[in-house]
Amino acid sequence: QVQLQESGPGLVKPSQTLSLTCTVSGGSITTNYYYWSWIRQPPGKGLEWMGAIVYSGSTYYMPSLKSRTSISRDTSKNQFTLQLSSVTPEDTAVYYCARTTTAYSGGYYPAGMDYWGKGTLVTVSS
Repeated sequence: QVQLQESGPGLVKPSQTLSLTCTVSGGSITTNYYYWSWIRQPPGKGLEWMGAIVYSGSTYYMPSLKSRTSISRDTSKNQFTLQLSSVTPEDTAVYYCARTTTAYSGGYYPAGMDYWGKGTLVTVSS
């Protein structure tokens, strides 16, 4: 059973960098052919996929967030990390990490999320 747990500060000041870590147990983040994603849900809004780090270490980002987002990993700790820079109150949301399954179509492409963390609320406020 794969388990994911988000951790990080619950309050970030505007213009600062939000940093969250997802710790994975029950499975390796380097296992073929999974992606490991960050998703967020602002209050009263839907889920928004932010980006992912692939089993190989490659990264993909939502174009609208790409200039402010960085996802990295520490394979020795089986963790992956989200950094979102220059935050504003509009970045207030529940942030989730999730394992993303893939389907083969000339390459391995995201198919859906099968395991999720419980989510952590991050509030951007001075």
